[in-house]
Order: sequence, then C-alpha cells, then structure tokens
Amino acid sequence: MMITKCNLRAIATLIGCTIGAGILGIPYVVSKSGFTLGLISIIFIGLVVLVINLYMGEITLRTKENHQLPGYAEKYLGKKGKKTLFFTMLFGSYGGLIAYIVGSGIALSNILLFIGPFYSSLIYFAFMSLLIYFGLRVVEDSEVVLGLIMVSIATIIITFSIASSFFSFSNLAYYEISKFILPYGVILFAFLGAVSVPAMKEILERERKNLKKSIVAGTLGSMAIYAIFSLAVIGVSGRNTTDVATVGLGNILGPNIILFGNLFALFTMSTSFLVIGLAMKEMYYYDFGINKNISWILACFIPLVLFLLGINNFIAIIAVVGAIAGGIQSIVIILMHRNAKKMGNKNPEYSFKSFLPLNIILIGLFIVGIIVEILKTFGIIKFN
Repeated sequence: MMITKCNLRAIATLIGCTIGAGILGIPYVVSKSGFTLGLISIIFIGLVVLVINLYMGEITLRTKENHQLPGYAEKYLGKKGKKTLFFTMLFGSYGGLIAYIVGSGIALSNILLFIGPFYSSLIYFAFMSLLIYFGLRVVEDSEVVLGLIMVSIATIIITFSIASSFFSFSNLAYYEISKFILPYGVILFAFLGAVSVPAMKEILERERKNLKKSIVAGTLGSMAIYAIFSLAVIGVSGRNTTDVATVGLGNILGPNIILFGNLFALFTMSTSFLVIGLAMKEMYYYDFGINKNISWILACFIPLVLFLLGINNFIAIIAVVGAIAGGIQSIVIILMHRNAKKMGNKNPEYSFKSFLPLNIILIGLFIVGIIVEILKTFGIIKFN
C-alpha cells in the first residue's frame, strides 16, 4: 500500500480513536497475571478485534449511504438492533467519561501535589465540561497530528523506562495462570475503535481499496504500542505497577517522568473526553431535539453524579465497560456483517466469508467475557 495523506489520516484516525485511557490501565492488569500471559491476551484480543474491525469495514463498503454504528445496525438488524447498539454506546460513553474523570484526577494530583485526587477530578471536570459547553473542537481535522504526538510521547516514556537502571527482566518473568482472564475487560476496552471505521471509509473516499490495509495497520499498530508500553512499565514497576501506569512509573523514575508521564495520561484521556462529550451533547441536541443547555447537562453531569456517588475505581470501570459494552457491540457487528452480505446495496472493495463456526466461537467468547466480568464485579468470583 502506497502511503498517501489519506491512508495516513485513516490509520491515525483508528489509532487515535483506539488509544486512550486503556493504555494507562493495561500495564496494571497485565502485571497481575504476569507479562507473558498478559502479552498473550493483548495479541489474542487484538487479533479478535482486528476481525471485528474488518467486518465493520466490509459493512460500510457494502452500503452506499454513510452512517454511524446505530444507523448500520438499523439497516441490517432492524430497530431492535439500533436500540441495542444505541444503549450499548450510551453505557460505554458514560462509563468512559467516568473513567476519564477518575484517571485524570489521579494524574493531575500527581502534578499538583497539594491537591488530592478527588478535588483534582472536580477541577479537571470543570475545565473539560466548559470546553464541551462552548463546543471547542480541539481534535477536528487534526487526527494525524494528535496521533503522532501521542505515539511520540509514548515512545519517549518507553525509551526512558527501558534504558533506566530500574528496568529488570526479572519483573517480566513471573506469571499467575489463575489470573489469566483478569486483563480481558481492560484490554478489550483499550482496543475499542470500530466506531472510527465509518469515518475511515469517508476519509478514503477515492482510495477505498486501501481501507482493509488501513484497518490492519491501525489495529496492529495499536497492539504493538500496548505490548511495548506494558513491557516498559512492568519492566520498571513489576508487581507495584499502579492502576494509572504513568503514576507509579514517575514515582520510580523521578520528577521528569512524573511530569511527562502524567501529562501523557492527561493528554490521552482529555482528547477522548472531548470527543465523547461533544458527541453526546450533539446527539441529545440534534437527534432528540433537546435544548442545548440541557443537552450539555445530560452529556456531562450524569457521569459527574455517578462519580460523586462513589463510582471511582478506574480499573473496575474500564474493565466493566470493555467487557460489557465492547462485547455487545462486537456481537452486533458480527450479526450485521452476516446480514450485510445479503442485504448490502453496493459491491465492496474487499470481502470476508461469513464463516459460521468462527462467528459462533467469537460470540461465545464475548458472552463468556460479559458473564465473567459481571460475576467479578459483584464479587461472586475473585482473582486473589
């Protein structure tokens, strides 16, 4: 594939949408199972998500009209499919916003040492909600720049970590097979990027034959970043890896990484917060005809209220959102893909056979993941 501006922008769109708060949580859950088992999970879940993203790509190419995920669900699964995906995305969006409030509060408090995480979260929320109120589109038409900045900062943190005297391969050697499934929800959350595939199709308007390769490059690129970032963090922090990875890393490597690492955490979560918050506000305003101020309140203050009510465990939030919202969304995409082959109104630039045994296995895996995460959340099963 010749790298053109459109190809690069499409790849950056997928990577930028995929990499967010999840990258900060992966090292923590991987450190619990051990790096080797965690790496297997990253690769396995990444390849599963690659199939889902490619399915989504074919769905968009088989459809003349442009939609977002709920629109494609209505076309190929009817109103029930649209409602299922709508409420799943609503759950995932609010869950993500709560996670960003919690995680950014932790990161900000490590920069503003005189303010604790709770009040740092409130300061962060006040600033970000004002940006959403005024409709500031800090990421519009800048996917490549934002993607390059994010990858560059991650590269610097990784390089400093691996080159430091604190990095030890002994921190990577242990494993606990009983905790093999523990990272699932967080890793799946970190890979959720199918929502950006329709935008990739539009970016590649005249180069749609490259959509498949762009999806592969973007998904595998995210996988590589997660794997190397986890190696670097756990190689330094070992079993003491913190839930927001850059916090503990900075405490070990010194003031420069404290500042740099926590700014990276704020950057990754803030871009996602703005994208999701603006999308929610506009959904209520444009799709439901709700007053702009009320739309802003619904988009921003529901996550704040839930945070104030005590939903403030960063890892638990993204694990639940990843397993449940990510699992349901993926199942819906599998079902849409099968129907799109029969009902699509356009010949696609690439096509995958809808292999029924594979689809059954994938759906089964997502259902098991949902059940396990629910049981874990309610303390019915524990990974001690």
